[in-house]
Amino acid sequence: MATSQPNDENVVVIKKYANRRLYDTESSSYITLDRLAQMVRQKRDFKVIDAKSGEDITHSVLTQIIMDEEARGTTLLPVNFLRQLIGMYGDQMQSFVPQYLEASLETLQRNQSQFRDAMSGALTANPLAEMTRRNMEMFTAAATGMRPPAKDAPAPEASKSELAELRAQLAEMQRKLDKLGE
Repeated sequence: MATSQPNDENVVVIKKYANRRLYDTESSSYITLDRLAQMVRQKRDFKVIDAKSGEDITHSVLTQIIMDEEARGTTLLPVNFLRQLIGMYGDQMQSFVPQYLEASLETLQRNQSQFRDAMSGALTANPLAEMTRRNMEMFTAAATGMRPPAKDAPAPEASKSELAELRAQLAEMQRKLDKLGE
C-alpha cells in the first residue's frame, strides 16, 4: 500500500543551514525550495537534514513547499479538507490517516487518465464513485490490518458499526463530489 522507502545510496542529501539556505551535496550547490519541488515532481529521492544537529527535517521542508504552493494561489487543498485533516490530529484513527492518504493518492495517480476522462465528461460511468469505493476498501483494510476483503466475505463483527459510520461518511463525500461535478 505505501511506497517503499528510498534506498539510502540513491538519496540526495540536502543540508539546511541556520540561515535557511539549502545545500545539495550531490551538485555541491545551494538550491531553493522551488528546486526541491522540481525534484519531487521528477521523482528524485532526497533527504533534508539540519546541518547543525543532523536531524532529518524532510517532513517539515516538504510541508513548507506545500504551504508555499498554496500561498501562491495554486490551491490544491480545499479549506474543508484542511479542517477535516486538522480534526484528525489526536483522534483514535490518527495513526491510519497517513497510510490512507498515501494509498488514496497512489490510487488517484494510477487512475489519472480515467479521472481526466471523467472530468471532461468522456465517460458515462462514474469512475469517481469507483475510486471512492476502492479507497474505502483500502481504509477499511488499514483500519483492520488486513488486505481488502473478498467481495463475499462478511465484515468482522467488531467493525460493523465502524464500517457503517465510514459508509455514511463515504456517502457524504460522494454527495459532495457529485455536487462539484454539476
